[in-house]
Amino acid sequence: MMRVSRKLRKWTATILDLPQDVVLDLPRITMIGGLQLTVENHRGVLYFSPESLRLAMDNGEMEVTGQDLIIRNIGSEEVFVEGKILGVQLHPKQKP
Repeated sequence: MMRVSRKLRKWTATILDLPQDVVLDLPRITMIGGLQLTVENHRGVLYFSPESLRLAMDNGEMEVTGQDLIIRNIGSEEVFVEGKILGVQLHPKQKP
């Protein structure tokens, strides 16, 4: 049933010309240089250190690696990170 619902939302987004990240709850990642990163539509912080940030997503996890990372602002669905950002990786959920 989730597959039909997702297809319907995708079709609706296409027909109404809506951003797919909003309709499908996809993460929106905005990076300014290698110094600032904003992630929208996350589902919580799993782990944080000055070298690594792991965020839960609907379809897996996101890992941000860097140096001197600092969470400047965090909300229920948005996180703003500063520091020397070296990498961003998406890790999809493993299907059983």
